[in-house]
Amino acid sequence: MATPLFPDTDLHGLPALPAEAVEHGEVFTRRWVVDLILDLLGYTADKDLCDVKLVEPACGSGAFLVAVASRISASCRAHNRPITDALAAVRALDLLERNVKQSRAVIEKQLVDEGWQAEEAQRVAAAWVEEGDYLLQSDADHRADYVVGNPPYIRLEDVPDHRMAAYRSACPTMGGRADIYVGFYEIALQSLKPGGQLGFICADRWMRNQYGSRLRQLVKRRFSMDLALVMHDVDAFDDQVSAYPAITIISNRSQGEAVAADTTRAFGDTQAHDFADWYTKGTSESITTPAFQAARMPHWFPDEDSWPAASPARLAVLEELTERFRLLEDDKTGTRVGIGIATGADKVFLTDDDTLVERDRLLPMAMVRDTTSGTLNWHGTYLVNPWTAEGDLVDLTARPRLFKYFEEHGAALRKRYIAVKQPERWYKTIDKVDHRLTGRPKLLFPDMKLTSHPVLDEGGLYPHHNLYFIVSDVWDMRVLGGLLLSKVAEAFVEAYAVKMRGGTLRFQAQYLRKIRVPDPAAISESDRVALAEAFDKRDVKAATEAALRVYGLAELPD
Repeated sequence: MATPLFPDTDLHGLPALPAEAVEHGEVFTRRWVVDLILDLLGYTADKDLCDVKLVEPACGSGAFLVAVASRISASCRAHNRPITDALAAVRALDLLERNVKQSRAVIEKQLVDEGWQAEEAQRVAAAWVEEGDYLLQSDADHRADYVVGNPPYIRLEDVPDHRMAAYRSACPTMGGRADIYVGFYEIALQSLKPGGQLGFICADRWMRNQYGSRLRQLVKRRFSMDLALVMHDVDAFDDQVSAYPAITIISNRSQGEAVAADTTRAFGDTQAHDFADWYTKGTSESITTPAFQAARMPHWFPDEDSWPAASPARLAVLEELTERFRLLEDDKTGTRVGIGIATGADKVFLTDDDTLVERDRLLPMAMVRDTTSGTLNWHGTYLVNPWTAEGDLVDLTARPRLFKYFEEHGAALRKRYIAVKQPERWYKTIDKVDHRLTGRPKLLFPDMKLTSHPVLDEGGLYPHHNLYFIVSDVWDMRVLGGLLLSKVAEAFVEAYAVKMRGGTLRFQAQYLRKIRVPDPAAISESDRVALAEAFDKRDVKAATEAALRVYGLAELPD
């Protein structure tokens, strides 16, 4: 019996996971996929597998264990050891008693078929597999050289509240709406011995979405992301599921070389052998076949807030640029990315009437519609501005027309959340106006666009909250605009950004900040001229050609 992870908690008193929820979360893996994962880990019969520990957190009907048993059997034969020397070589758990029985049965059959005595096979199977909840075991039960498997996909709404509380306590990475599999990753990673490896096939959503952020932080701080093999279109499971799976190999060591790979529908048993051979032998930096493409990178991506999604060849280029160049937002150049003002009541604070209030209380605003052509074309929108140049709220008694206007809309302004919190400041906008921004040259980016669309404001307008802006102390805005107009800069946003229907990208600050740029002083005069002219002409092709020269790239892979 495993020692409870929480000694003061009666885990047996926790509501059990409903059997139908567990069964719904079961997705059984095809044998060739299992063999691929074991090959990628180097868990092969030429090694003395009795001397290492493999853990499978949720064994199901034994898909992984059959392959493991076969390899251990061959290892014992090769090293002249009895199969009973492997009693402690594997530990597998499952929540369902029927799965435990079935896994033991398939292990016994596999070992007997390979010539071992039935009694020995039965002892091994009984030692390897037990009923239990992997997420609620003690650390001592988990120590492993290898953790392999296909973690269960169990919806949070199917987990009783008390058990979910225990899961969250055991697995701090399971924040927000995290799926149960996030906890399996965390516990598995924490259990790895130095140099140990995890090999999972699982949904890859955690690599990019919000609920995977804590897990990404854990991987970045303490582990090496060795391989991400995307298998979205591959028939990897016994049943058809929409799981968007990927095989991930993660090691308990400092981050080293990493491989990004993607597959097509043609990826199967034979192609898996070819990929494993390429991966393990390290014969080339990249490979492209009709069934898969892959690229080696010196490191995985350093950020943990989101990992990029693109073709392996493009990921390799982006990782190289990440290594060689600085971020767009940079104290050294005084370059800053921000978002325009949110008012909390646009119907009150925005107006086209330039006589509505005192003239000095009207601040010309840049709106998305002003940027459509690529050249700023102001349509005459103003902010009814309650802020002084010093950053304080204006004294309404000194501005009678402004006072009258705000009072006319007082009911709408006072019921806003920020006004309820600060009733004496009921006429403030959500964001404060930074008057220094108005006069500065800045590049404006509409939030949603199919392609990169920087627009230059020479100075004079203040951006609305549907526009993101870039200002700099060093950059020539036209040169930077040409660089950001290029497909090279767009590739960074495309790899990180949330994609909307129809392929629309979100050019939000968090994604613009991912862009890497060269030192402005390192750009030759001819390339500076080429970038500026391409920006003025909205010539994406010319901008990209110049950007490729600046970044030292021959091409930008698809």
